[in-house]
Amino acid sequence: MKRYIVISEDSSAEELAPVAKAVNDLLVIPVTARSKNRRGVRVEKGEVVDFDYTGPVLERVLKENRVIRTTPLTGRYARIPVIVAPIRNEEGEAIAALGVVDIVGTVDLGAVFADFPRVLEQIRSHPGKETGG
Repeated sequence: MKRYIVISEDSSAEELAPVAKAVNDLLVIPVTARSKNRRGVRVEKGEVVDFDYTGPVLERVLKENRVIRTTPLTGRYARIPVIVAPIRNEEGEAIAALGVVDIVGTVDLGAVFADFPRVLEQIRSHPGKETGG
């Protein structure tokens, strides 16, 4: 018997779990998902840790039908940057939402790249052969 993954506005947490786990495996960051009419799933470190999950940004994405990058003030990921995107049906309506922790949003890019010009200059001015690596 073939089994298919079908996502609808009534998908359960158990039905969304394989997709959330795959995204978690790819990105190695926390993933959440829920359908429009049912609470969803939270996956961390390769394991489903909650089969009755919802969050303020998931709910907002379902209502507004748009990608949202924000730092929620409430919920499990309060004060942690997140990105949540709608999963849409053929008519373009949001039927589910999938969210991840925004690892780029958690990095202080100014601090990361503060020394970048100095490092480039040091590499360019270093005498000797190119080593290729």
